[in-house]
Amino acid sequence: MPAVARPRASDVRQYTSWDRARLSVVVPIGVIVAVAIVCNVVAVLSSAQRADVVAVDHEKQLFSRALTNYGERVLREVESVASSDGAIQNIRRSFDADWAKQRVGTWLETYFDHDYIFIFDRNDDLIYSIVGHRPADMKWLANARPGLISVIDYLRGRDPNLRGAIRLDKTAMADGTAHQQTAVIRRLMDRPAVVAAVVVGPGDGTPESLDGVPPVIMSVKFIDDSTLSSIAAQLRLTNLRKIEQDPPPNGDLAYDLTGSDGSTIARFAWTPRQPGAEIVHNVVPFIAVAFIGFALLAAFVLRYMRRTAATIAAGESRLRHLAMHDPLCGLPNRIFFGERLEEVIEEVRNGSAPAAVFYIDLDHFKDVNDTLGHHVGDELIRNVTLRLSHTLRGGDLVARLGGDEFAVISSVAGDSEQMMWLAQRVIAAICAPYAINAQNIIIGASIGIAMIDDKCETAADIMRYADMALYRAKNEGRNRACIYDAAMDADLSSRKLLEADLRAAIENDQLQLLYQPVVNKSGETVVGVEALCRWTHPTRGEIPPSEFIAIAEHSGLIINLGNWVLRRACTDGKAWPEVTVAVNVSSLQFRRIDFVEVVQRILKETRFDPVHLELELTESVLLGNVDTAEEAMLRLKALGVRLALDDFGTGYSSLLYLRRFPFDKLKIDRSFVRSIEKAADAAAIVHAIVSLGRGLGMKVTAEGVETADQQLFLRAAGVHSLQGFRFGRPVTVAEITARLRSPGNFRPVEALAS
Repeated sequence: MPAVARPRASDVRQYTSWDRARLSVVVPIGVIVAVAIVCNVVAVLSSAQRADVVAVDHEKQLFSRALTNYGERVLREVESVASSDGAIQNIRRSFDADWAKQRVGTWLETYFDHDYIFIFDRNDDLIYSIVGHRPADMKWLANARPGLISVIDYLRGRDPNLRGAIRLDKTAMADGTAHQQTAVIRRLMDRPAVVAAVVVGPGDGTPESLDGVPPVIMSVKFIDDSTLSSIAAQLRLTNLRKIEQDPPPNGDLAYDLTGSDGSTIARFAWTPRQPGAEIVHNVVPFIAVAFIGFALLAAFVLRYMRRTAATIAAGESRLRHLAMHDPLCGLPNRIFFGERLEEVIEEVRNGSAPAAVFYIDLDHFKDVNDTLGHHVGDELIRNVTLRLSHTLRGGDLVARLGGDEFAVISSVAGDSEQMMWLAQRVIAAICAPYAINAQNIIIGASIGIAMIDDKCETAADIMRYADMALYRAKNEGRNRACIYDAAMDADLSSRKLLEADLRAAIENDQLQLLYQPVVNKSGETVVGVEALCRWTHPTRGEIPPSEFIAIAEHSGLIINLGNWVLRRACTDGKAWPEVTVAVNVSSLQFRRIDFVEVVQRILKETRFDPVHLELELTESVLLGNVDTAEEAMLRLKALGVRLALDDFGTGYSSLLYLRRFPFDKLKIDRSFVRSIEKAADAAAIVHAIVSLGRGLGMKVTAEGVETADQQLFLRAAGVHSLQGFRFGRPVTVAEITARLRSPGNFRPVEALAS
């Protein structure tokens, strides 16, 4: 019995020691986890409450600014009519009713949806009116006249107070003096409305004693349900509406629009966003899961500790797996892929169906690693792996060869259309934006495809063919796929020769710089030029910029090319001290750490005034490069250089770029300008970009203007300057100089043949 008892007592001691060891591990971990959970709950609740308060204040500010922008746009639309030469001739000098109906009433009503349009003569008598598609009757005018005359009195300088109204335009005006224009929000006919009034002018030099008080064009645009729907869609305000004096339902926010005398013009209400409640709602399930996980933690820890030996054995198997797979994403590695490729080649030679190798290279992946760090790059590789796995078929082999290179062995072969279809699916999947660590990341993918048939040679040959096809895809603009053919060997040699010729052309100053004029909104004055590089090859003739610039970017020559263009533009621009010279900057050029020093050195060597230099950047320059780009731009601004965001709206445009970076100008892409006469959404986008730019204090330039109608629309929309074939094609230095000396010799033209 004792012999038996001793072992049992030993078993009990071992069990007790194990229990104590378990408690010594589990209890401290449990206390730490419990304290962390309680702190997180308190932090979430307090943050949620604060987030709701901040969200309400932000929505009020956005709504107030939206009403102001709405009124300023109405004022610009009226001003575009009142300041025209036709208005001066047919209203100010002598009144032409037919002209006023056609060019004032019908224009503002049809194209800008104004509700009421009036014209008052020098004695403030109404000489033209249109109310809801018909002339105003006397009864209506009698009721509405006090509200209209108060705006006239303010405009004439007779009443500086504008009681019961909110003035929208921000032009500095002295109280008690006559004004050129104004826009107010006031209550008119028991409805809130924007009233914009502009004197017909500007003055044409006629003395006031002869011309007298100028006539006034006035427009009324009610803040109706349609207007509120547009603002609500723009600001994402839920259930935005007008209300009377009754309080809004519980949960809704009331906003009183009051005049300068404290009177209520209108009351609005909407359902405010409650991010705090959303935060709590989203976090509660996780907290519950955390408590459940805490309850299970001890059991899992004990089980883990008891199965350590089994885990070590499993680790050996995993090590064997890692020898043939990529440790980051879990895909087969280059060794596995090479062995499988040899097997597939042998199978095809023995009569199996043909196969294909897809050689995938991620575009701009190095930029992500350099700017956001390798941890973000690693997470991006994992995301790409998931997308490839979901896009390709189960029988396809996907491998990571290293870095940003992937390869696929697919049975989709023999039909080029099927191979290209599969490649386009892969490209579309990879190019969709990624959200990693609060960063919006966009990359591309280029694919080279090589066939595996019964005539193929070794695996090395197949990969070489796929690599040449990949090179072709990158040179043709990236984000595309190419299938290998025998002509690619010769094409590769041709590109290498062209690259060498381009290097020699840069070194020997054999390139040419042309300049396209940028004019003011009237189209009469050249306010700037854009430098455009051209290359005439001695044997091949004119080489398109799209071709030689792509070669320069791929080979790294873009740095020398960009410096040459900047130096030549500064040298030529000294002959035009009254205009701004714009130079395009590539992403590779801008991201160099010495870019600012290069610009400063060139300005010093050429003695060009930096105030007249404008560098045009695209969104790709800023993508994933926020902090470094901001520092470089601030240093350039300190030199006096201006900065423009080019092709705005064509990429993944982010308001972060406009708010954070010190841009002086936005350039509307030519694709929107070309569509404003055909597509209503394009016109709306142009209006939105102009309003956004003006709201942020930036100048707005429209590119690609080719017709008079486009010019008229853009001028009314509020752009500051225009650029396009209507105002001149890219020309030489001498031609720009001649035009600046004799501006009257140039006349705008309609679109020319390309």
